[in-house]
Amino acid sequence: MVKHTRFSDKPDSDPLDENIEYKTTKEILSEEIPRDLKSYINSISKYIYIIAAAALLSGVFTPFTINAEIITVVYGTLTILLGLGGGILIYLGTKNTRFSSIMIIVGSGIMIVSAIIIYELANRSLFW
Repeated sequence: MVKHTRFSDKPDSDPLDENIEYKTTKEILSEEIPRDLKSYINSISKYIYIIAAAALLSGVFTPFTINAEIITVVYGTLTILLGLGGGILIYLGTKNTRFSSIMIIVGSGIMIVSAIIIYELANRSLFW
């Protein structure tokens, strides 16, 4: 004979499934990540490496070899770093869920200002 199953004949549940807590996306995003000194140092060192690479790539040593003024080197480096800051804001705006559009707009604005300053330093004004 064939044994028919009834609705009341449920299979035993898996004990591992009982311990799983299901969280919504909002709960996961609202949880704070504990930060210690090591994570702060890692985060800061990451930005220091980016700043150092941008300074070197912006041509810090070229004006020294052609006997240019030191103030030109400082202005050029600060302008490149300003554009880098705008790029970082755009990157964080794409990764962040809060204020993402504001961060992207501000980052784009900072990069545009940096480009205008670069043209002004090169004596190729965009406005005159």
